[in-house]
Amino acid sequence: SSEVLEAIENVIQDVLESLAQKKAPVLTLANRSNWRNIEFKDSVGLQMIPRCTTKQIRSDCPRSAPKFALMLKILSMIYKMVQSNTYATKRDIYYSDTLLFGSQSVVDNIINDISCMLKIPRRSLHILSTTKGFVAGNLSYTEEDGTKVNCTCGATVFSVPSNVQGIKNLISHAKFMLIVEKDATFQRLLDDDFCNKLSPCIMITGRGVPDLNTRLLVRKLWDTFQIPIFTLMDADPHGVEIMCIYKYGSMSMSFEAHHLTVPSMKWLGLLPSDLERLNIRKDVLIPLTKQDQNKLASIQKRPYIACQPMWKKELEIMAASKLKAEIQVLTSLSSDYLSRVYLPNKLQFGGWL
Repeated sequence: SSEVLEAIENVIQDVLESLAQKKAPVLTLANRSNWRNIEFKDSVGLQMIPRCTTKQIRSDCPRSAPKFALMLKILSMIYKMVQSNTYATKRDIYYSDTLLFGSQSVVDNIINDISCMLKIPRRSLHILSTTKGFVAGNLSYTEEDGTKVNCTCGATVFSVPSNVQGIKNLISHAKFMLIVEKDATFQRLLDDDFCNKLSPCIMITGRGVPDLNTRLLVRKLWDTFQIPIFTLMDADPHGVEIMCIYKYGSMSMSFEAHHLTVPSMKWLGLLPSDLERLNIRKDVLIPLTKQDQNKLASIQKRPYIACQPMWKKELEIMAASKLKAEIQVLTSLSSDYLSRVYLPNKLQFGGWL
């Protein structure tokens, strides 16, 4: 915490020195939205280059002055929280003055900018993000406040803890981890008792694009147990993008990649090539929209696809067919096809990429 306080004091000192010299204070931070500032490393994923281009938030420019003021406001809130050892969620910060901040996304963006500017992970700033992910299966642990959590009891679902760093005494006999894109599929697998039937496993869903805590938990479980991690996503550009966030990270959080990514993760399904292999009827597939096609084209150009020839092939199949499918499409074969046939066969015969 002293490191965080010192980093904030240094920023404020620079502001005061500028004012003393009758200069307009400026906050300088790395440009997080530029692909040129990001390199791809097979072992880490997407990470920010050491000497990246920066952008300035100026106090004397009408366009950036409001952001400059809001950054100082949130810095002062963080400073007080670290000093008093209290925590707040991003929503708490927004609701402390909704008129001032205007929207939740403004707060979220500024917090990421501050984290990047100070080079301090968001958790150390005493800001917790509200968790939306779920975990189930063969896992037990103790939360920071001493609460014992046992996910192993049948079809019980637990929310991903809001302070992943604080959990300890992790115990599991799982043979693998399965990351499921959507809540509906996750619930379906739980109802089918998938976590116990095949072999003990841990299941996690970020319920769409994963939040920070879900990604931190996946990484923590990987560091602790070193078991294979498989992803189960829709066969569409959105599903592929979500899988890439878990595996390689995102451009906007590349400054934190080494805490968040698991590059050894495997794509289990639903593969575009599976649709043909399983003779899925064309009438249950969905045509790609223009937006889908644009997203697919942008994913195909990303640096990590070049080192994944099998993935590249799957994306080419999707692009050529101009069709996408949700995991639920497997119910057109039989209601429990996913848990009874598809996943057991994939896991037994190595049908992943």
